[in-house]
Amino acid sequence: MTTKKKLGHVEYQDVDDAYFDKRGLRRHARVWSLWALGVGAVISGDFFGWNFGLAAGGFGGLLIATVVITVMYVGLCYSIGEMSPALPHTGGAYSFGRSAMGPWGGFVTGLGETMEYVITPAVIVVGIGGYLGAVFETPESFAPVWWLIMYLIFVGLNVAGVETSFRFTVFITFLALAILAVFYVGAIPHFSLDWALNIEPEAGGSRWLPKGWMGIAAALPFAIWFYLAIEELPLAAEEAHDPQRDMPRGLLYGLLTLIVTGFLVLFLNAGIAPGAEAVGASDEPLFLGFQTIFGDGIGAKLLALIAVAGLIASFHTIIFAYGRNIYSLSRAGYFPKWLSVTHGTRKTPHVALVAGAVLGYLVALGIYMLPQDSPVGAVLLNMAVFGALISYIMQLMAFVLLRINLPLIERPFVSPVGVPGAVVALVICAAALLFLFLNPDYNKGVLGAAVWYFLGLLYFGVYARKRLVKAPEEAFAESVRK
Repeated sequence: MTTKKKLGHVEYQDVDDAYFDKRGLRRHARVWSLWALGVGAVISGDFFGWNFGLAAGGFGGLLIATVVITVMYVGLCYSIGEMSPALPHTGGAYSFGRSAMGPWGGFVTGLGETMEYVITPAVIVVGIGGYLGAVFETPESFAPVWWLIMYLIFVGLNVAGVETSFRFTVFITFLALAILAVFYVGAIPHFSLDWALNIEPEAGGSRWLPKGWMGIAAALPFAIWFYLAIEELPLAAEEAHDPQRDMPRGLLYGLLTLIVTGFLVLFLNAGIAPGAEAVGASDEPLFLGFQTIFGDGIGAKLLALIAVAGLIASFHTIIFAYGRNIYSLSRAGYFPKWLSVTHGTRKTPHVALVAGAVLGYLVALGIYMLPQDSPVGAVLLNMAVFGALISYIMQLMAFVLLRINLPLIERPFVSPVGVPGAVVALVICAAALLFLFLNPDYNKGVLGAAVWYFLGLLYFGVYARKRLVKAPEEAFAESVRK
C-alpha cells in the first residue's frame, strides 16, 4: 500500500479491488430479522443484570431510573432511526460520528461501541454460567468452563453464515419472549408489592427508596441493561435488503417490545417471593421466580434451563454486533486491517468474531480472578455501560450536527422528537456517565475501562490515523462534508 491522500490530521492509503473483495458481506435481513436482532440483543437484560439495580437503589430507585432511561432510549432510537437510513453502512455508530465530526469523531464513537459490544457478551456469558451452574449444580469454579463452551458454540454459529445466524436469531428471540410470557402469567397470582419493597432502608431511606435519592443514580446503569444494544441494528445495514425502509421500523418496533417486557419483569420478578432483596443479589433472578411459581422440582429447573434461551439470544446477537463493528473499523483502517478479512465462501467476518471472543473471555476471566466483593457480572455490566454511554453521547451529538450542517441530505425517516429529543437524551447520558464513576462498588472496573479506552485513542493518534482506507462509509462521509 502507498499513501494516497492526506486529509487534515489523517492519511488514506491506496488499495485495489482485491482489498474489498476479501471483505465482502452478503445481504439477507428484512424488517422482522432486524426486529429480532434488536430485541434478541437486549432480551437477556430481562433475564439477568437488571436485578443488580435492586441492590443499588431498591425497587423505587430502579423504577424511577428505568423511567428516566426509557426517555433516554426513545430520544436515542428516534435519532438513530433517522441517521441509519440516511447513512446505510455497516459502520453504524462509527459512520454517524465520521460523517458529522470527521475521522476523530468516527473513531471516538466506534471505539466506545467496540467496548460495549465486546464486554456485553462477557456480562451475558456470566449470567449463562450462573443459570447452568444452578441447573446442573456445578461448583462455582466451573463457571469459566461454561463461558468457554458458550463462546465456542456461538462464535461458530456466527461464522457459519448470515442466513443461519439470522434464522437462529428469529427463533431464539421468539423462544425468549415465550418464556417471559410464561413467567408473567405464572407470576401475576403471586405478586405483592410487599415483596418488591422488602429491602431494609438505610439511614435516611424509605421502603420505596431504601438507598435514598442517590440510589436512583446508582441504579441507572442497571436500568440501561433493559435496553442496551438495541442500537446495534445499523451494523446490519450492508446485510439488509432495504435498510432505508426496514431499519427504522425494526429499531422502533424493537424498542416498543423492550419497554413492555422490561417494566413487566421489573414488577413481577421483584414483586414475588423471595422478593427484591434476594433477587437483587442473584445471578439467576428469573430462576428464583420460577421456583416460586412451580416449586423446587424438576419443572422449575427445566424452565430455568429453557430460560437460558433468553441469555443466549442476546449473547448470539451481540457477538454478531461486535463482529460487524470490528470489521467495519478495521476495513477503514482504524483497527488493524487483518481483522476485517471475511470468510471466502460464507462472507462472514470470522477473524473479527474470533478476536472479539478472545478479548471478551479474557476480560471476564480477569475480573473473575481478582479478589472483590461485587458480583463479576455487575462489574462487567458497568464497564460495558461506560463504552455504551460514550457511543450514545457521540451519536446524539452527530444527530444534532447532521441536522445543522447537512440539512439537505436525504432522510427517508425523520425523528418526530427531533433535536430537542436528542438533547434530552444527551443530558441523561452525560449524567449517567458521571454517576458510573461515583459508585464505589463498581468504579474500579469503570476506571479500568477508561484506561483501556484511552489506550485505544492513543493507538489511533500515534499509528492508525496515518493508515486509513477509503471504505464506503469513509468515501460517503467525505462526499457529504464537501
